[in-house]
Amino acid sequence: MGALVLGVDPGLASTGYALLAGPPQRPRAVTVGTVRTSPRTAHAHRLRAIHDVVAELCDGRGVEAAAIESWFIHPMSRSAMAMAEARGAIIVALAGAGVEVVEYSPNTIKQSVTGSGSADKGQVRAMVRRLTGAAPDTDHAADALAAAICHMSSAPLRGAIRRAR
Repeated sequence: MGALVLGVDPGLASTGYALLAGPPQRPRAVTVGTVRTSPRTAHAHRLRAIHDVVAELCDGRGVEAAAIESWFIHPMSRSAMAMAEARGAIIVALAGAGVEVVEYSPNTIKQSVTGSGSADKGQVRAMVRRLTGAAPDTDHAADALAAAICHMSSAPLRGAIRRAR
């Protein structure tokens, strides 16, 4: 089956996730989706819901690594705080499952998937569909797939760097 990589696009209202398997040249989507939480739900319960889905995705599947989109919002905004808390819940779930967490900037992810760091959401969605055959239901799920593809496609380079050391 090859490597199993979890891609995550963190957010409090919507967190995209995608499990990707196979060799980097022919990735296959195992599961793709979006965790949606309601602003009417208590904040702690929203974070717990995100945590639990990520933990369940890793449970007993042999996930090798998780690629997560890095910080990109102004750090003083209210939405940035919510995203930071969601990222924390995700990272704790991954650590609890013993999964390596690797962060990539949004531009690096877009560059990896589309060839342009300034690609728009439609271009990312079209390329992840083309590369994996998956039809993500939201932009967040497409971004999670893109993060996993980015990680898989950089695997040969990471291996070469390790061997050169």
